[in-house]
Amino acid sequence: MPVVKNRSAAAVVFAAIAALLLSPAQAFAGYGHGGSTNGKDTDTGGGEKDGSLYAQAVVFDTSKNGSGKSAGPVTSTTSTWTPPACYYAPKYTPEQLQKYLEPIWEAGSTGYEWDAEQRKKYNANDEEKGFNKDKTGKGYWWDSFVTPGREGDPGALSCTKDIFWVDTGDDPPADIPEAITPEVLAQLAYNEIRVPSTKMDLAPAGTTKVNLPTWSWLDAAEFKPVSVTASVQVLGITATTTAEPVSVKIEPGTSDAVTYPASGVCEINNGRIGEPYAKGKAGDTPPCGVKYLRSSGNGSYQLKATVTWKIHWTGTDVNGDQPLPDGTFGADQDVVVQEIQAVNR
Repeated sequence: MPVVKNRSAAAVVFAAIAALLLSPAQAFAGYGHGGSTNGKDTDTGGGEKDGSLYAQAVVFDTSKNGSGKSAGPVTSTTSTWTPPACYYAPKYTPEQLQKYLEPIWEAGSTGYEWDAEQRKKYNANDEEKGFNKDKTGKGYWWDSFVTPGREGDPGALSCTKDIFWVDTGDDPPADIPEAITPEVLAQLAYNEIRVPSTKMDLAPAGTTKVNLPTWSWLDAAEFKPVSVTASVQVLGITATTTAEPVSVKIEPGTSDAVTYPASGVCEINNGRIGEPYAKGKAGDTPPCGVKYLRSSGNGSYQLKATVTWKIHWTGTDVNGDQPLPDGTFGADQDVVVQEIQAVNR
């Protein structure tokens, strides 16, 4: 066991090791950094890896999620709410925790007192009961994980609680809001939701005329509910988060324009948003669209279409759908407006 003779050096070593032990999962970034793939089950947990029960405790089923290169994540309409950037979940059996911690203690030892303090936390000197080995199969040691894709988020550093034990069948401590529950699973699934691009179909397409109503709509085949299911296998809990399109807001890219309806918000109707233009409707007002009052000159206007998705979830021991904040996803597209007043359509 190494002995540090220089007191200043010892203090530096102690501070560094203490920082590691405050949050082992964060200090060792190889733990808890899984991911998901659209259209496939993503299981980065299961079995022992790096001395832990799970590399990523939550398994995501994204087989009913949106897909394609243009699909993207929704942004919460509630500015103060985001899915958690980190959470706590089962990570170690008693034997795995021992295998994980003892090398850290040995490498970072600054003497007997430090060793004793660290080992006391987990009753490590008791051969039979140390690390709760007498409870093997009756619970797990919980530790923090970082939500996939949120590794650089400041919130990922907020889970600083020491590793703690939870008996099988017991709820995690009530004072830890990030502890995994069906509701937290639903929020993590929210983070994995992907919805299709909001590029509108236009008639006329791409190039329109001043004072000519331009019809706009979204492909009904693409704009349908999507969902992601998240689960923790060792706890037997699951949650499914579903997003359903409800409306699209059109922003013409210039104040010299009129939208249909006047609010610019086209509600979903009979499973579709807007209505495709059809021959014979030239004199009709489009249920969803825009009329430009001024030419775009040598350039184009940036029409922005933002779809609002109503999001809800259900899960283990939950009755009925539970709400989550609505989400939005938008995209810009070029619209060229020519200065031609009379058009035969």
